[in-house]
Amino acid sequence: MVRIRLARRGRKKGAMYDIVVADAKAPRDGRFIEKLGTYNPIANPAKVVLNVDKAVKWLLNGAQPTDTTRALLSHEGVMLRKHLQVGVRKGAITQEVADARFEAWKQEKASRNDAKSDGLTQKQADEKLAKLDAERKVNEARAAAIAKKNAVAVAEVEAAAEEAAPAEGAAE
Repeated sequence: MVRIRLARRGRKKGAMYDIVVADAKAPRDGRFIEKLGTYNPIANPAKVVLNVDKAVKWLLNGAQPTDTTRALLSHEGVMLRKHLQVGVRKGAITQEVADARFEAWKQEKASRNDAKSDGLTQKQADEKLAKLDAERKVNEARAAAIAKKNAVAVAEVEAAAEEAAPAEGAAE
């Protein structure tokens, strides 16, 4: 049985995965038949680079994806493309209609991804402004405390100077 699955690579706590087609009995990071792409879960948002045509070919030839890989393939549109190809093979739709549906789905997904990345960028900018504002408030509070401490010290020095001045005048 042939499986489409993930093969781990990368360093400790910095995993990256290859999306590979391998025999079900082969070790996880061992021998594989073909590499279909890569998956980086560390990036925000997670980055998937995938050869969609090869993945569809393997799915149509009977390769079974693991649960995680199925989710990744579905997210990238491979499962939709396979579904449309099965419809073409059965004669339910034409190849042009299948391609048009897939392109419409890709454009919709691209717009959603752009909106999400814009939202992440805006959120980061808002967080940065909030941190700067909080830091500004802390600095103002410190400056006020230092000014108050200095005013008290100046008042004490002036009081000591006034006490010393009449004592000097009386001594003369």
